[in-house]
Amino acid sequence: MAARVTPAIILVRPQLGENIGKVARAMGNFGLEDLRLVKPRDGWPNPDAVPAAAGADWLLEKAQVFETLEAAIADCHDVYATTARRRDMIKPVQTPREIAVHMGGAGKVGILFGAEAAGLTNDEVALASTIISFPCNPAFSSFNLAQAVFLVAYEWFLAGAGEQQPFSLYESAVADRGELIGLLEQLEEELDRSGFLRPAEKRPQMVRNIRNIFTRMALTSQEVRTLRGIVKSLAVYGRSRSKPGKV
Repeated sequence: MAARVTPAIILVRPQLGENIGKVARAMGNFGLEDLRLVKPRDGWPNPDAVPAAAGADWLLEKAQVFETLEAAIADCHDVYATTARRRDMIKPVQTPREIAVHMGGAGKVGILFGAEAAGLTNDEVALASTIISFPCNPAFSSFNLAQAVFLVAYEWFLAGAGEQQPFSLYESAVADRGELIGLLEQLEEELDRSGFLRPAEKRPQMVRNIRNIFTRMALTSQEVRTLRGIVKSLAVYGRSRSKPGKV
């Protein structure tokens, strides 16, 4: 049996070093080793993280720091976003137990956790294919950062403790997020040029809607290349048609 690919725990704009340390401790409990930080508020490394990690110092030392979420998920073949709030977008919503079976195949999975104060923004959630929601008391659904990571890490560990995982979609050549973001940026550039993304005040929501369409799909690398070729071909054709003398 091939070794399971551990999911990346991605903390987006984490605020307190102590909380990052507690996340590392939870990851160490369940064998997760890929910690990524996107624009930590107080910089990195942070000395407050070390005591809270309770010995999981190796995870703090190897933690990767990114300036953008897009860069942090570029090598991921699928991305999940944790949130307790309802979002104005169409995405499947699953529990940590339901998604655990998909984490550990051949493809890399990234799991997003938002800043302590406000969580993930809609633009950040739009880069994920699926929302993770924790079953809990609906009258009090607030989790701290380490609690949320602990629950996901526990279910991942539990899913791998039994028999071999069933066949998963992620064993195929699914495109990573870097490839998908390249397609989206190319498409958005051409839509801006054609005037589709207007008026300006509606552009952010239009872009999120388009990104949600594509992030719900499990596109392969070949499919992404094909779509990029289609966008390029249509753009070149459109520009040639707009020149004087063309019919």
